[in-house]
Amino acid sequence: MSPVAITILIVGGIALLMALAYLNHMVENNKLEKARLKADLTDRLRRCADLAETLPGQLMSPALKLSLARLQLHFSERLLPLDKGSVALKSAMEELRRQIALGEAIPVANPPHSILTEAKAKDVRFQLEGLHNTYVRASKEGLVNAKEAKHWLKEIHHMLVQVHIEFFTNIGQQALQQNRPGQARLAFERGAQYLRKQQDPAPYQKALQKFEEQLARANALVLENIKPGTAEESELDAGLQSLDSEDEWKKKNIYD
Repeated sequence: MSPVAITILIVGGIALLMALAYLNHMVENNKLEKARLKADLTDRLRRCADLAETLPGQLMSPALKLSLARLQLHFSERLLPLDKGSVALKSAMEELRRQIALGEAIPVANPPHSILTEAKAKDVRFQLEGLHNTYVRASKEGLVNAKEAKHWLKEIHHMLVQVHIEFFTNIGQQALQQNRPGQARLAFERGAQYLRKQQDPAPYQKALQKFEEQLARANALVLENIKPGTAEESELDAGLQSLDSEDEWKKKNIYD
């Protein structure tokens, strides 16, 4: 065999090895990308399902339930080719289609949750943050149009305000029942301040008026008792300030 033929064979062998290595690299990258996509879709599907099932009943509406069901079905349809053997996924998709077909008659079985503690208020606020992020990302990906996304971001902010109203009201009422008018005054005052600083306070005028009436009552009780502020009141103040602080996620919009 001539030197030229040997050289051609060697070069051809090297080229073949390089081609095989490249194909193997492509196959591995494809597997990794499918695994990444499957994990991402599974996580987004889980988050949507959790929100749809666990968001407090006083915040969940048929329209929101329907919107979340559509997002769940979208993620499920993208996930199915990556998990074709999943009987549970196929069954869940059929149930989602059945619910979506009902339109706004979709059942809402979420039980209401009383916002009685700072921990509970923060838990619900965390859920609303997740809901907010869901619609921001869905809008950026074209899963919901800009008009629908803006609607839900506005509704989520309204839900957050409702959570604060319920929390400050409950904390204040509990303090009154425990004969702690100083703490009650602090809670009602925080509630009133929170509503006054809203960009559009008009929808909350009745709630603001109620806070002001409750604050006046608590003030009167404090004057009757003529007791200075306590360490307990300072601790409550710190907790209320923490809950009342501006959330960065509320500033995000669909154009971020």
